[in-house]
Amino acid sequence: MRARFMVVAVAALLAGCTVGPNYSPPEMAVPPAFVGPQASVGTSVDPARWWSAFGDPQLDGLVQRALKGNPDIAIAASRVRQARLQEIVARSQGLPSVNASASPSHIEFSKNAGLSSIARAFSGGTGAGGAGSTGGSTGGIALPGSGITTYSVGFDASWELDLFGGVRRSTEGARARTEAAVWSKRDAAVTLAAEVAQAYFALRLDQAQIATIEGEIVRQRRALEIAGNTAKVGLVPPIDVTRQRASITSTEARAEPVRADVDVRMHALAILLGEPPATLMAELAAPSVAPLGVPSIPAGLPSELLRRRPDIRAAERDLAASTADIGVAVADMYPKFSLTGVSQLISTALGNLFSGDSLQLTASGAAQFPLLDWGRRKSAVKSREEDREQAYLRYRSTVLQALRDVEDPLAQIAAERRRNAALQRAVVDAQSSAKAAESQYRTGFVAQTTLLNAETDVLTAREQLVSSDAQLRQLTVALFKALGGGWEQAE
Repeated sequence: MRARFMVVAVAALLAGCTVGPNYSPPEMAVPPAFVGPQASVGTSVDPARWWSAFGDPQLDGLVQRALKGNPDIAIAASRVRQARLQEIVARSQGLPSVNASASPSHIEFSKNAGLSSIARAFSGGTGAGGAGSTGGSTGGIALPGSGITTYSVGFDASWELDLFGGVRRSTEGARARTEAAVWSKRDAAVTLAAEVAQAYFALRLDQAQIATIEGEIVRQRRALEIAGNTAKVGLVPPIDVTRQRASITSTEARAEPVRADVDVRMHALAILLGEPPATLMAELAAPSVAPLGVPSIPAGLPSELLRRRPDIRAAERDLAASTADIGVAVADMYPKFSLTGVSQLISTALGNLFSGDSLQLTASGAAQFPLLDWGRRKSAVKSREEDREQAYLRYRSTVLQALRDVEDPLAQIAAERRRNAALQRAVVDAQSSAKAAESQYRTGFVAQTTLLNAETDVLTAREQLVSSDAQLRQLTVALFKALGGGWEQAE
């Protein structure tokens, strides 16, 4: 009894031994604040639904539809489910396995088998049982040319003891990979929401440019009417009418490539939603009636970025999994112990198969000690250590890139806001100049080229302002994405 207790105690002690390095999250220094200029308002923006800060219900609907229907999100969700199944597989390796079996068997002995001489000795001898024996067996010995049928049912159990923690490390790694898959799914949602918003704003930019060009065409046609009337009274030569008409034709041609780009943008948006390319043609044909504002957002602190960015969290979980893999490889260098037990009911007749006399029990243990593998196990450990080093470098690279992803749009937004303010002033000045040129052209004080140049300046200034407005929205989307916003909606 004491010896059995000692064996159990030693096994319990060894069961708590887990080889390989224990994981601790990496410490990575980040700056206390972002260098770029930060917004001082907009703190009420919900990062989980940042697209709603633009105040466009159509954009809200498109993002929600994309998060539900995009194939990449579905693939990421499938990978999460697959990782959870692999976690179950890893965990089950440390548990006993039990199998049930049932089988009949029949043996037909050879007439030339070596037992024939022994059987004849029993069957051909003198005595009460000699001459009168006619059965297929004597004293329980099968005669040559006869057969025997047996039936068996039972259970067998096997258990490889996880004395050095290889299975526990494997379970740790599988759990970390499941968490990495979850964060990768969230990162896919962040990326998708940003792509939908940027494609949507690019579409609205094209439509705004078309509206700007069409508005300029209306103004130029009015100038054509003025040129015609002025030419009739002889204040300007007839060639001015032709020039004005050519200017209108050139402006109309300017809109055609933009119209084609509108269709392309709609196709891209439909694909992001997981729908056929032409699905949104009717829905988005009309320009947005919502004012396309540009929300201001605070960038927060770099330390918050490490906790929120899904790609950083996924990289950290990959590092944890790579660390656990080292323990799996180290455990392979230690002895392996396994236990096997078999419980069977075996009989030559079905009638007494389930009686107590048919019970047969077998128990065995095995030990395997690694002796010579020509450096295979040590190399496997070194290889896993290199995997961990690569995972750490990927994590570090991801963090550095995330910091840049925030700093870049912060600086660009500040510069674009200044440019946008200047363009607003340029539009006002160009419109004033064009109005003055038109008045002077009516009275013949300036040549038509002056008016045409003024009209071109107005169109150019308006297009640049519209483009700047869209650029501000796109940069704001990039900043929201860099901050890791939007993944809660994909849970």
